[in-house]
Amino acid sequence: IPSVSSIVPESCLLIVVGLLVGGLIKGVGEEPPILKSNIFFLFLLPPIILDAGYFLPLRQFTENLGTILIFAVVGTLWNAFFLGGLMYAVCQLSGPSLSHIGLLANLLFGSIISAVDPVAVLAVFEEIHINELLHILVFGESLLNDAVTVVLYHLFEEFANFEQVTIIDIILGFLSFFVVSLGGVFVGVIYGVIAAFTSRFTSHIRVIEPLFVFLYSYMAYLSAELFHLSGIMALIASGVVMRPYVEANISHKSHTTIKYFLKMWSSVSETLIFIFLGVSTVAGHHYWNWTFVISTLLFCLIARVLGVLVLTWFINKFRIVKLTPKDQFIIAYGGLRGAIAFSLGYLLDYQHFDMRDMFLTAIITVIFFTVFVQGMTIRPLVDLLAVKKKQETKRSINEEIHTQFLDHLLTGIEDICGHYGHHHWKDKLNRFNKKYVKKCLIAGERSKEPQLIAFYHKMEMKQAIELVESGGIGKIPSAVSTVSIQNINPKSLPVERILPALSKDKEEEIRKILRNNLQKTRQRLRSYNRHTLVADPYEEAWNQMLLRRQKARQLEQKMNNYLTVPAHKLDSPTMSRARIGSDPLAYEPKADSENLPIITIDPASPQSPDSADLMNEEPKGCGGLPPSPEEDEEGLVMRVKEPSSPGTDDVFTPGTGDSPSNQRMLRCLSDPGPRPEPEEGEPFIPKGQ
Repeated sequence: IPSVSSIVPESCLLIVVGLLVGGLIKGVGEEPPILKSNIFFLFLLPPIILDAGYFLPLRQFTENLGTILIFAVVGTLWNAFFLGGLMYAVCQLSGPSLSHIGLLANLLFGSIISAVDPVAVLAVFEEIHINELLHILVFGESLLNDAVTVVLYHLFEEFANFEQVTIIDIILGFLSFFVVSLGGVFVGVIYGVIAAFTSRFTSHIRVIEPLFVFLYSYMAYLSAELFHLSGIMALIASGVVMRPYVEANISHKSHTTIKYFLKMWSSVSETLIFIFLGVSTVAGHHYWNWTFVISTLLFCLIARVLGVLVLTWFINKFRIVKLTPKDQFIIAYGGLRGAIAFSLGYLLDYQHFDMRDMFLTAIITVIFFTVFVQGMTIRPLVDLLAVKKKQETKRSINEEIHTQFLDHLLTGIEDICGHYGHHHWKDKLNRFNKKYVKKCLIAGERSKEPQLIAFYHKMEMKQAIELVESGGIGKIPSAVSTVSIQNINPKSLPVERILPALSKDKEEEIRKILRNNLQKTRQRLRSYNRHTLVADPYEEAWNQMLLRRQKARQLEQKMNNYLTVPAHKLDSPTMSRARIGSDPLAYEPKADSENLPIITIDPASPQSPDSADLMNEEPKGCGGLPPSPEEDEEGLVMRVKEPSSPGTDDVFTPGTGDSPSNQRMLRCLSDPGPRPEPEEGEPFIPKGQ
């Protein structure tokens, strides 16, 4: 029924099937089977985690590892203690039915119900095809919070048996978190290296190659669980470590077997887990308490939302690609609970926890709410919020080249800046891997093969298989590529090129040059900081010189602004005639003032500054003649402005000395117009000019 499966997630349908099966078994008078914890933890959970760890998108995981760890560790601790504390308060306030449940029991319940479940997250997120960033954040959190859940669960279970919990017990409990998480990773890495080393010698028995992958991974999980370490962390670590070396050693058929067997095994386990959840719900003993169950559900949602908002606010201060409000909503909404919580609740002992049935009822309610309500509504919400979906693109050689180029470039930039970030350490790890690890764990010439060539081999094989499957084998060109020929008939090793021998003195000289010039770049450089730059001794002198030049330029500009005044706008002939006619007052010129500069006064309104027209102003001594002593004493002479004749439109008759340079001088010396009287203390040259 495609219309149902497009709306309801597969996990919800499987739980419904389980409920129906459990109801039928109970209806015919039989006792339905219950999902026992040892069956779940030993047989059903490992295939799902191994599938997730073996095919983990390592690049996205490592780039977002800090964010994932903060959500997984700090977020889970916050959820556990917030929920446990509030549930203890509810138990104390709600009366005698719940008041006997102590603080440790509530904290234990909080640690069980607080962890996001990887099985439920995988089941829902695989169907909605969310973008890689959100998927790896929520799924990575659900994988790595296992260490916190294991520690808190065993810690509170042990504390419940103690008569008194001391400070030393709390400190040891805190330290046990590091032991459990790092110990699980260590166990996983050891088994991953052993698996890779074993695969080096399986070239003559290809049939059992996939068996080693499953065997060593399961051994890692069991070894970790044996010592109460994190089995999930061990499985993930072993899968991540062994994959690149195992795939280089095993045949293509073995690779296909591992891939499809893991997918099938994890799919079967997932189906059984959800069906058993439904059956166990019908079969189990339940104790329903409205206050406890509703409070648990409400506080779970509140704790998740608050934890995501506060942690994202902190994380965004350090992230380059910020988490948007839409991303935060999906992360908070995607915190699904599942069968791990149910199995941990089922493991509780009746002797120490007589309220186990009520805990299980509350846990099942939370699981059903998150899987049914949140799982069914997350797809329409993703579409409604227009959250970016995963783009199915095939990787190409071009993309691989550019990715490697950018990695090298960023490593170089970090080296120059002296900031050793994750690109630097990734480069160090790659160099160590190439120089030592690959030679030990990969057989034959593949250990020396560059990453790009290995990727090209993989792409070419994939393309050939697709061609065969699509029936396009006849379209393959007869000229096979050189790399394919190398794959079919590996040629003998090329003879190493003989380098010209250098004398000892020459070699020492080259070493000295390189040591003096290149060694400093590999030393730890101080990070760039403008406060710690070395001061230049000449910098102060240059600054003083630049300031003096700037001040001189500003003063010159102000003087030019003050002296340069635009020429007075001439009146029209009609206005000029009207002014002259209204007041025919005139000044008589002096007898010997022919060669003096002439200022014509418009007699229309002698008081108005606008009435002064600078008609002709010649510097003393213009025309090459020296000024006479009388002219020196007399200065400027004002002459009357002749009224224009009725037939002309000219306001004035230009003088003989009206050249462009003279006109510029006239403009400079003309009256700049009315200005308000400067107040006391006001500068002569106004600011801003």
